[in-house]
Amino acid sequence: MYSIIFKQEQAHDDGIWSCACGKGEKDGIDYVITGSVDDYVKSWKWNEDTLELRHTFEGHALGIVCVDINHDGSVAASSSLDSHICLWDLQSGQQLRSIDAGPVEAWTVTFSPDSRFLATGSHSGKINLYGVESGKQESSLDTTGKFTLSIAFSPDGKYLASGAIDGIIKVFDIATGKMVHTLEGHAMPIRSLTFSKDSQLLLTGSDDCHIKIYDVHHANLVGTLSGHGSWVLHVDFSPDNVHFLSSSSDKSVKVWDIASRKCAHTFHEHTDQVWCANYNSNGSRIVSVSDDRTIAIYDCPV
Repeated sequence: MYSIIFKQEQAHDDGIWSCACGKGEKDGIDYVITGSVDDYVKSWKWNEDTLELRHTFEGHALGIVCVDINHDGSVAASSSLDSHICLWDLQSGQQLRSIDAGPVEAWTVTFSPDSRFLATGSHSGKINLYGVESGKQESSLDTTGKFTLSIAFSPDGKYLASGAIDGIIKVFDIATGKMVHTLEGHAMPIRSLTFSKDSQLLLTGSDDCHIKIYDVHHANLVGTLSGHGSWVLHVDFSPDNVHFLSSSSDKSVKVWDIASRKCAHTFHEHTDQVWCANYNSNGSRIVSVSDDRTIAIYDCPV
């Protein structure tokens, strides 16, 4: 069923805080992007049973906090403690542009579903949206809250959710820019949140060791899951909406069944906290990265 199929040890010179997966529509390459505290972003090609390093992106002056890939697998974005967002061409390996997101660092970055915008959260609590083509800030959403640690667009493009250091979740209507829901339930910082592929559910992971599932339309808490022994650092839904992932500072990656809300499998392949775990584009692989500088690839049933 579930198995470890590859490990890239010493993939970076320091802890790896973020990863993203995407398939290039033009070149057909299965990309894995990693961002590390060593200030570098790396692009990897997945070849059935191994990872091949394609590009090492240099341009940030401080550690990489977050990476993402646009919908057609052509461009990667990275945010850093240097308060800059960089855009990278995955085929050529060239930097497309650098966006100054200061004066406080751009903590998290994500592409909108149509890849026209980049959203980033900051210490001020505001969510800033930048045009991918223009490189300029197009708009800003005010959470009226504290440090925004995590953000996510709904796949249907209607909503943007943010998770804050105080455990509060805000959901915005993108068309109007207005806040439509404030969701509570977590007692500590929300490191990660993500929408289900049908945009009906919102999944959150927190330093309180719990994972919560919310009904987006009705703004109801529909489930609380526990099983990690420490902070939940990242969550991700499978493309088929049947399972989801969680990774934790307890060094584990867990696969959960959405219907039963029970843990289906636990991976113990890392020796330090696992900052990020994601499904690939078709859900046949799981990629996780850790402070142990290792990238792990797992096989999973689809």
